[in-house]
Amino acid sequence: MLKLAAKDTEDLKVISAHMQDALVRLADIRYLAKPRQFALVANRFAWEQQPKSERRRTGLHFEHVLSVKQHGIVAQAKDAVLSLLAITFEPGPEPSGTVVLAFSANCTIRLNVEYLDLHLKDLGGAWATDLKPHHGD
Repeated sequence: MLKLAAKDTEDLKVISAHMQDALVRLADIRYLAKPRQFALVANRFAWEQQPKSERRRTGLHFEHVLSVKQHGIVAQAKDAVLSLLAITFEPGPEPSGTVVLAFSANCTIRLNVEYLDLHLKDLGGAWATDLKPHHGD
């Protein structure tokens, strides 16, 4: 089970790699404006367990989120499931910037953050899957 934190872009690259192809139900995404937190729960493909094909329920939690912008998400139904393709950081005036969560179906969520502070935590055991993500290999 993974428990990771990202405080800089190098850390974020590691978390993004672990979250690539995670399946996210839109109903499992929340922004809490007062405490400035953004969180989601996903079914993460456990790349680190290969050659086994398994998924794990995983939580992502962002702190110090000033605002959230969405593209393409509003048009999706609450029970829609999207695949998380990547998480990147666009720097702003130090130490602020924008975290970009890129999903399938040309959907994105942009988090304007005071500074990078992200936590990943697996929430339980793994289960086998026959559906292994493919990337043209």
